[in-house]
Amino acid sequence: MNKTVKTNYGRISGIGMKGYTVYRGIPYAQAPTGELRWKRPVAVEPWDGEYRADMFRSMCPQRLADPETPWGAGYHKEFYADPKYIPPMSEDCLYLNLWVPDCADEHSALPVAFYIHGGGFAGGYGSEMEFDGEAFCRKNVILVTINYRTGIFGFLAHPWLDAENEEGISGNYGTLDQIAALTWVYENIAFFGGDPHNITVFGQSAGSMSTQVLISSALSKKMIAKAILQSGISCTGDILYAPTLEEEEDIGRDFAQIAGASSLDELRQISWEGLLEYKDRLDHSCMMKLNDPLVLVPNADGYVLEKTVKEIWKEGGMASIPTMAGVTLEDLGSTPEQVRKGEFGPLLDECRRWSFQCQESHQIPSYLYTFAHALPGDEWGANAFHSSELWYVMGTLGRCWRPMEQADYDLSEEMVTAWTNFMKTGKPEPNWEPCTRENPYIRAFR
Repeated sequence: MNKTVKTNYGRISGIGMKGYTVYRGIPYAQAPTGELRWKRPVAVEPWDGEYRADMFRSMCPQRLADPETPWGAGYHKEFYADPKYIPPMSEDCLYLNLWVPDCADEHSALPVAFYIHGGGFAGGYGSEMEFDGEAFCRKNVILVTINYRTGIFGFLAHPWLDAENEEGISGNYGTLDQIAALTWVYENIAFFGGDPHNITVFGQSAGSMSTQVLISSALSKKMIAKAILQSGISCTGDILYAPTLEEEEDIGRDFAQIAGASSLDELRQISWEGLLEYKDRLDHSCMMKLNDPLVLVPNADGYVLEKTVKEIWKEGGMASIPTMAGVTLEDLGSTPEQVRKGEFGPLLDECRRWSFQCQESHQIPSYLYTFAHALPGDEWGANAFHSSELWYVMGTLGRCWRPMEQADYDLSEEMVTAWTNFMKTGKPEPNWEPCTRENPYIRAFR
């Protein structure tokens, strides 16, 4: 049975499932192609008739994890090996997905979970096999996932682009996509039975970094009631790149030179396949110059971000809202020796700094966690690798190739309950205390 909802843009029908309705591929902005490539997202026009949200839409063009490379083999097997969950690639990618419990109606005002995928700002998409809203719907929470522009399509900065922008800035298109999707949800979720004043933004890795950006930006933080930052946060450490506009413009100049383009028009004439080829060369160049290929990321442009997220954190300028933050055992920056000893790396220290600042600047609680559960099936899983908690948080263990046991399902139920409790009330568990200097409590999931 399809459930149809009337929104500000027109009627949308979804697919009725057991206990919930899923709306796949709702457009929240026009296709950023042609002259709209490297411009802020433009709202879709209202439509007549009924929009059938019955299929997940294209991911932004990207390089998926390659099973032939050392870093990509594990992630390919884990998340990208089933072609059923691999949509096509296209620059026409600005769509969102909703999972809505059957109990929702125009009077229900259910909590809303707005999830931002990871992928190093270079890839990922909102319908990956580990993402699904059924478990959240069982807890009476609406889940939203989104696609946004990534890599060269989402974060290219260049003086040519500055010149055509009314603020004189560039880059951050992927972040502006996220803000456009959040705005769409804020303005339309009540039609689906959600509470626009109780939206929790959360994400993992680059999605966590994106969450930090959104709760640090004057453009978006007023729409966010709570936030969860999983394995990606910047306070004082150098684990995650937090550049200025000028630094990103330097990278953009290198890209234009690599592409052999002498004007913005020439860049816009290049096919997306060609842009990916030139982006590969840029990655190699950045690895040689900066020892880091993942440098096309949100920048402090004075508009989306008035300052870098590190500077905003230091001044306590992020949204005054409850937060959760945490890491896995083998997370960003962790050394093999630390993992061998069962010790958490420097990203957990960043989480502590974040939590202390939330308490001291705003007197707002921040709840920290660690995830060191050994996933069955191989040594990589036994080390609780970066991203390993996603199966548990999303309640999608049944899709995973690993021989999950009852203990895994029990842990997943604990984590889904804690995450959705936080989304409802601002506290994940009755005995889970905020992390403060006086009481640096951290909840351990094992």
